[in-house]
Amino acid sequence: MDSRQVRQKYLDFFQKKGHAIIPSAPLVPKDDPTVLFTTAGMHPLVPYLMGEPHPLGKRLASVQKCLRTDDIEEVGDMRHFTFFEMLGNWSLGDYFKKEALNWSFEFLTDKKWLNLDPKRVYATVFAGNKDAPLDKESIKIWQEIFEKAGIKAEVGNAKKGWQSGRIFVYEDNWWGPAGQTGPCGPDSEMFYDTGLPHDKKFGRVCHPNCDCGRFVEIWNDVFMQFNKKANGSFESLKQKNVDTGMGFERVVAIMEFLDGKIKIPDPFQTELFSSMIRIIELKSRKKYENYPKEFRIILDHLRAAVFVISDGIESSNKDRGYVLRKLITRMMMNKHKLGDFNNKRVINETIDIYKEFYPEIGKNKLKIFKEFEKEEERFETIWEKSRKLLKRKGGLETGGKIKNGKRVIDGRIAFDLEQTHGIKPEILEELLTMQTKDTYELDRENYLVAKKKHQKISREGAKQRFAGGLQDHSEETAKLHTAAHLLHEALRRILGEHVQQVGSNITAERLRFDFSHPEKLTDEQIKKIEDLVNEQIKKNLKVTKKVMGLTEAKKQGALAFFGQRYGEKVNVYKIGFFSKEVCAGPHVDFTGGLGQFTIEKEESCGAGKRRIYGVLK
Repeated sequence: MDSRQVRQKYLDFFQKKGHAIIPSAPLVPKDDPTVLFTTAGMHPLVPYLMGEPHPLGKRLASVQKCLRTDDIEEVGDMRHFTFFEMLGNWSLGDYFKKEALNWSFEFLTDKKWLNLDPKRVYATVFAGNKDAPLDKESIKIWQEIFEKAGIKAEVGNAKKGWQSGRIFVYEDNWWGPAGQTGPCGPDSEMFYDTGLPHDKKFGRVCHPNCDCGRFVEIWNDVFMQFNKKANGSFESLKQKNVDTGMGFERVVAIMEFLDGKIKIPDPFQTELFSSMIRIIELKSRKKYENYPKEFRIILDHLRAAVFVISDGIESSNKDRGYVLRKLITRMMMNKHKLGDFNNKRVINETIDIYKEFYPEIGKNKLKIFKEFEKEEERFETIWEKSRKLLKRKGGLETGGKIKNGKRVIDGRIAFDLEQTHGIKPEILEELLTMQTKDTYELDRENYLVAKKKHQKISREGAKQRFAGGLQDHSEETAKLHTAAHLLHEALRRILGEHVQQVGSNITAERLRFDFSHPEKLTDEQIKKIEDLVNEQIKKNLKVTKKVMGLTEAKKQGALAFFGQRYGEKVNVYKIGFFSKEVCAGPHVDFTGGLGQFTIEKEESCGAGKRRIYGVLK
């Protein structure tokens, strides 16, 4: 079956089991400042997993587009992606382990669905630790499932290899919580045995959790049955949930491997990427099998960038825009290794593959091309400047420094290029070696010296910059700084809680406040914001300060969007019952002496960001 059938069969199966099908949420989470992108199928469902009733009921299923950048440096093997699709189904306090595990096995092995050989399916469960016990319930359920399929299912020992059993226990079969506290629980994972030979560099024996590639994880059932409390202890949840995830790309790879279309279950050789590979191979005259890492990075990053752009992100040096820029930059670096090929053809092919299931991709086609073109031109300009700079100062010219038969790249220059343009030293070495007849090597000693110097300067600068964002601590700046807190809260109340402070600059004459918001403010909105601020000034609210840990401050509802810039203890300023915020600057004792607040100017200061200039009269 092809990839379209895999998606549809999954949704059809769970619809027959009473699940409502919900559409994929955007990659940019709605009203969630804690993460940059939607990282899992459960991400948009957190309120419902915590107990809020979902309008479509207690059983849900979806195909969710996801983006994770934690492992971006690992992309290049068969297992890591930045963008991927997750097939998921959920029980919100309805069914639990027995139904979830039985249905997982049914979909994988029944002839009406994926029709995988049950003798090649292995299961793993939570081994237990000091906080939670061995998941004996899941072991018993799995033994019953395998017995019905005529398979003896003993609990194996990973140290003795996969032949020792059918069910294996691991301590890392545990999910969550996402933060320090919250819902969590054991999980049960399903693996498919490809039968490929074991690579002993990954260990003496093979077992389901081995990284050699013989066993491929295809499904994960998470049982949210505990809540982790602030003191580190666990309590049982009143609403026990099931959160499952099935990696779409891996399943497609297994299906094509079993059909004989590909020799190994490599997702990058499936129909999801094969037509793009042919385009690159034809123009670059390089073969995928000879340059698998470079091909995979290009294919993964290009696809991810297409979806990110389609969901409204533009390249920049901050937050989501920076992630997009990094994806395209790394794609272009690896394109240079392979040689020239037509990016537009590869982008167009990617859009054609996904536009049927994700119509927004097709609708935003021109926008996607435009953003790629802009970033590609930027990269080429930067790369050319980098080469010239290195040639002039980095010892690349004839007669330059040579060590062990290799030309030396000046570490200070390399660090500057990394900081300014994101070109990593190892990429410099590879690109320069590829484009010339010489071999290059980084002067790592000078590189580390430059890096340590930069970190020291950055720390000293941060101490000065974030001493409240002020040039002085005079009475006038203290007034304007207090007014900035009132403005921040007023913006969130009038425009919405998506508003976050992203920068500020306060002098004795005026405040400048930068915040996240997608569109220009109307005159009516500006008037409401001014009125709300001045209303708090007239109330002569008391301003109080408490010193506490950052975690405790956030727990008490204090705004703290620059958490990484603070130490273990922070100042929390509370203005009446109107505002509570982590801050390091000076404030007045009461709002009554601030005067009349006026917004003098409102303008854009970048994609998705606005800037306000305000004064007190």
